[in-house]
This record gives sequence, structure tokens and C-alpha cells, in this order.
Amino acid sequence: MKATYSHVVSALLLALLTGCADSHQIVRQPGTTTTKLKPNDAIYISVPRDGAYGNEQYPGSGLSTAQTLLSSFAKRARRVEVGSAPQQYDGALKAASERGFQYLVYLTILHWEDRATEWSGIPDRVEVKIEVVDVATDATVGSAIIKGKSGLATFGGDHPQDLLPKPVEAFVATLY
Repeated sequence: MKATYSHVVSALLLALLTGCADSHQIVRQPGTTTTKLKPNDAIYISVPRDGAYGNEQYPGSGLSTAQTLLSSFAKRARRVEVGSAPQQYDGALKAASERGFQYLVYLTILHWEDRATEWSGIPDRVEVKIEVVDVATDATVGSAIIKGKSGLATFGGDHPQDLLPKPVEAFVATLY
């Protein structure tokens, strides 16, 4: 009887801890080259349009996403800059070329859902497409979709942008 009780308590603790953990996924996009970036390569990071979920707009989410990428690239490259405003692909590629960057990191927020998880039980979710493009050739050298979902026990204060640093860091590390 005592052993059964111990197993039940262990199973409940495991379920609770699993529900508390954030989950991340990196979905690599096929058809990219195997070019490795170098520390001297200059990186231009576009600012994506802000995320939205239904009628809810999330001002600043685009810049926040770009800054997350900046943090990861800045650890590895000497020259990294973030655009000043959201741009379409052609505009971002042109800006990167005119300013002498070797690579464009073009970002698209596919899903941005900030929930009051602590009382609703509905997790925050984020999905961001990252394309790394050789500016001179317009060839994609790396592409992935980063997905994140918060755990259920967030105790307030978690937001979709908090789900990005770990998988972004993992993706950027593969580029070098």
C-alpha cells in the first residue's frame, strides 16, 4: 500500500512539473544551402510586423523578436544591426545590400498569442519564421520555424517573447 501511494505521488509530481515546463521546437526548412557564417560576416536583421491573435494586436512584438535575434547573432558576429521599422522582403534585402551587409535575417511572426495562463490554463504560444539570406545572391542559407508554448504554471509574467531565446540561440549556433 505504501509503495502504491509513493508511485501515485511521484506520478502527480511528474505531471505537475511537466505542465510547468515551456516547450520549444525548431522546424528546419528544406532546400537551404550548408553555408557556414563567419565572425566577419555582417548581419542585417529585419523587424517583422507586430504579431496578432484574432483582433488582439501586440505592439512592439516585432522589435522584441528582432532584438532576440540580435542577442544571439551579436555573440558570434562583429557587425550586427536591426532595421528601424518593419519592411517587406524586397525592402529589407535592398537595405541590407545598400549598407554593405553580407546576410539578411528576415523574420516573420506567424503566431503570437499572449494569454493569462495562470488563471485561464491556456498557454502562451509563439511561432516565428527565420530566413537567413545571402544578400549578394538572394539565396537562402538557413531557414527555420521556431515554435514555443508556455507551461501552465507561469505564475504571471511570462509572454510569447520569453519563449524565443533558447530555440533562437540553438538555431543561430547551427549557422556558425
